[in-house]
Order: sequence, then C-alpha cells, then structure tokens
Amino acid sequence: MDAQGRGRAENIDPADQWVLNPHTGDYELRLTPSAGQSAVPSPRRAAPRGGGSRRGNPQGGGGGRRDVPPQRRRREAPAQDQGSGRRRSRPKKKSKAKKVMLWTAGGMAMVVLVGAGVGYWYWEHLNGNITSQDVVGAKNGFAKDEAINVLVMGTDKRTGKGNEGYGDKGSVGHADTNVLLHVSKDRTNATALSIPRDLVVDVPDCQVKQKDGSLKTIKGTPNVRFNTSLGQDERDAGCVMKTVKAVTGITVDHFMMADFNAVKTLSSAVGGVQVCVAKDVNDPDSHLKLSAGTHNLQGEQALAFLRTRHSFGNQGDLDRIKVQQQFLGSLARKMSSSDTLTNPRKLTSLAEAATKALTVDKGIGSLSSLKDLALEIRKVPPKNLSFTTVPVIDNPAEPTPVTVVVNPTAGPPVFNAIKNDVSLTETKKKQKEKQAAKLKGSKSAASAVRVNIYNGSGKTGAAQETLTELQNNEGVLKSSQMGNKPNQAKTSLEYSPNQASQARRLADIMGLPASALKEGQSETNDQGLPAMKLILGGDFKGAGTPVDGASAKAPEVDKTTADKAVCAK
Repeated sequence: MDAQGRGRAENIDPADQWVLNPHTGDYELRLTPSAGQSAVPSPRRAAPRGGGSRRGNPQGGGGGRRDVPPQRRRREAPAQDQGSGRRRSRPKKKSKAKKVMLWTAGGMAMVVLVGAGVGYWYWEHLNGNITSQDVVGAKNGFAKDEAINVLVMGTDKRTGKGNEGYGDKGSVGHADTNVLLHVSKDRTNATALSIPRDLVVDVPDCQVKQKDGSLKTIKGTPNVRFNTSLGQDERDAGCVMKTVKAVTGITVDHFMMADFNAVKTLSSAVGGVQVCVAKDVNDPDSHLKLSAGTHNLQGEQALAFLRTRHSFGNQGDLDRIKVQQQFLGSLARKMSSSDTLTNPRKLTSLAEAATKALTVDKGIGSLSSLKDLALEIRKVPPKNLSFTTVPVIDNPAEPTPVTVVVNPTAGPPVFNAIKNDVSLTETKKKQKEKQAAKLKGSKSAASAVRVNIYNGSGKTGAAQETLTELQNNEGVLKSSQMGNKPNQAKTSLEYSPNQASQARRLADIMGLPASALKEGQSETNDQGLPAMKLILGGDFKGAGTPVDGASAKAPEVDKTTADKAVCAK
C-alpha cells in the first residue's frame, strides 16, 4: 500500500465501522478493506504455454501432476514430458466467477477474523470501564420473565475536575438524587419513583462487605433524612436498598450510582438533552442562565439544570425533582430516537460514557449484563414510562417544616401498585386480552384440584376459613392450610403448566381475576404431592365471596410520562 492509501486507512473513525444488523437489532463491528486495496484481487496472467513455468516445478520436470486444493498463486503451466515426447493434459481451468468467489470468501474470512479480534478487544475495553461493588441484598443477574427493580442514585460527592462548585464540600457522598425504576414483568410499562432526599425515615441496621470478605454491621439511625442512608457511617448502596425496602415495602434488585461527572458525560455523549423553561433563569448558585424557551443542554449546563433548586416552583427539593424528571424523560426520548440508535458515533460515545460513569452491583457488573438490562428497559414504550414522586406531607414534628414524611393515605397505594406490578398508565388492550385467555379452556373436577393455601391478607384466620369453605362446600378435598406469608395487596395463584385446568377450576370457584393466575412452578403439599400455591391477598373479602380486581387499578397520582415534554415553571 502506498503512503496515501495508508493514510486514508489509518484515519478511519472506529465509530464508522459499527453497522446495524437488521436481523438482531444490535450493532456489530465490520472492518472494511483499506482505501488503497481492492476487495477482490485480479487474477494473475497465465504463464507461457510452451516455454516452461516462471518458477521451477517443485516435483521436477518428469514427475506426475499433483492434485492440490486451489491456491492464491496460479499454478505453473504444464511442461512437455521430455521422457515420452508427449504433452501432458492441461488441467481444466476454473471459471473467472469461481475464482472471484474464492478470493471473496477468503477475504471475508480474514475480515471476520480481524473484526472479531478488534470487537473482542473493544468489548473487553468497555468491560474494564465498569466499576462494581459487592453489596448485601443485590441479586445475581435478573430474569427476563420477571419484573425488575433498579435503584438509580446520584451522589453529591465532588469527584473530577470542574466539580468544586457543586455539592457539599467534604461530603462522604450522600444519596442526593434517588429514583426507583420498576420495569413490569411483561415490559409494557415502567414506573420511575423519585424519593426526596429530605424525606425523614428510620434508616435500618445494614451490613457492609469488607475487603477481606467479612461483614460489618452498621447500626441504624431513626428519624433522619433519607440521603444519609448512603455514605454516612460508612453505609454503602446496599444500605440504601434496605432503607427503600423499609420505607416502601418494595424489594430492590440492583443499583446504579453516578456522580456529577456522569451527568456531564452522558448528556454530551448523546449530543445534548432538550429541556424547556417557562421563564428566564439566572441562578448564581448553580450557575444556570437560560432564557425562556427550549434549550439543548449538555456538559456543565446539563449538570447546572439538574442541580438548581432556586429557579423553579417553591425553590425546594420537591420542585427540583420535577425538573430532574423532565430531564430524564427527555434523555429517554433522545436515547431511544433513531438519531441516536442509527448513529454509530453516538452509540460508541454513549457506551464509553455510560461504562465509565456508573457504579453498579456485581449482579449486573459486566458489559453483557448491562446490555441485556438496557435491552429489557428499551422494550417499554416512552408513553408508558411514568415519572412520579413518593407522596409526602410536611413533617408535623417541625414548627417550620424543612423536611417531609410519607403521606400515610396516598403513599401505600403507590407502593402497592409497584409491588404488584400495576402500571400507572393505560397499557395495550392486547395485554388484558392475553391475561383473560388464562381463564379460557378446560377445567378439572373440583375433586382433582390440589392446592396449598397461605394467608397474605393480613386478616387473621383467612387461610383456615378458605380451607373450610373449599372442602365443605366446594368439594376441593385435596387442599391444605399452610400458614402465613408476608402481606400482599392481591390474591395470587401459582401453578405449573400441567395444572392449568386445575387453576381455571379454582379461579372459577373463588371468583379470581385472570391477573391473579401466574404460570410458574408448583410445590409439594403435606403428602409430598405436587400442589398449586394460593396466597390470599388484601383483596380477600372472605371465604365464599368472589375476589374482585378492584385493587389492580392504578392509584391517582401526580405523574408525567417520558413521551411528553413539559416546561419547568
């Protein structure tokens, strides 16, 4: 290759070599031939017929002809047999089309091998960017057929050049911004629940893993701000996850944590995030200065927009949360837009920024796991991604309230909706039809129904009451009362695929809605035989009374969705 050709080849941007595979929906690294080379080499000119070959025959002049596989260098023309005076037969020529195919196949094989090597290197490079922490409570990976709860945290720790003006000086890294992201089991919807940093809670005892593998117990602290569940007294992300469970009853599966730099790098990687402000903004504290209207923010400006708390609403943390939700919704739209998904350069920048900016638990601490998680979240339509905040009231213990507490009336319905995988938005009618189909089909005889009954309703004696009703009045004699389970909002019936007809019969007897049926695994009863698992929930009204689906309705909450742009006021 000449110098000019080399220069052109060396200046190819690696981002331009990522190509969308229409069959998988993923981007793949495909290296193209250098500018100075042809993808298909031209065939060489044939050697002279009668004058021997250009190079010596390795078998000698009188040896017999060898049959060898096709090679890149054309074989020499056959020489006259000097011993017999007869001319040896000429081998049949391969067509030019076949030669081109062979050259192309060889060239493509080389490209695939080189591409695989570079792709593997880049994959490992991104894998090495990820920071993970081993915390108590995080799951090992996730299942694609289950709901997922991920706690996303932003800390106020000052790290990186240019962040001296943000956060609390000398902070140990408190949980400044907290969003619990719930992705539904069927991936039709998701809820992003913001938890105020100034929410007063009882931080429970938690365990932190030490470098030598031992566990250190951190004593809990009552009546403190939620943000102290991280950093304070050496608490890690596992302590925040446990605090969320104590406040909401929702089990957190994984966490992602970012600092100020993450906002700057991620917003820049996608080419900026569009936001709208209803009035001129000039905040000397966050250094945010914007005119009324729409702006595309990235880097320092994006961080200032998220940090300001004196520019909108009542100039408090709750109004800042609304601004953050607006920004996250706009970021979700930008990341799912064709402008991002079909732009290899943006995708490469986003991959670099995301893997460097985030700290995650070991359960999702690999590039493969994060990619799979991102693909699951991407299935949710933006119109069904809801942003809301924990319902709160002013702290009644403070003469001049500066903190808040959970609203005892409005809070539990929101928490129960998330725990029971209820969407805050209207999802497709198709999903409801799919649920209703569970009730269609053959039904076993009542005498063939085998079920274990648990009480998760919070009502004393509910399981025994149901057992008596089923055995004495409904003919379900193969039923067993198995005791209590943690309280849950809705009654559920889990069964294995070969028990579907039994499940339909029991649903018919008890008036269970289709949403109560869950195909999964059976368990054994007290006789060691396979049985369905019935857990009575808060919707249980009493034995013999049909269980209605009213508790499956979404609570009325103040929310926005990711598909709509809202101006900050």
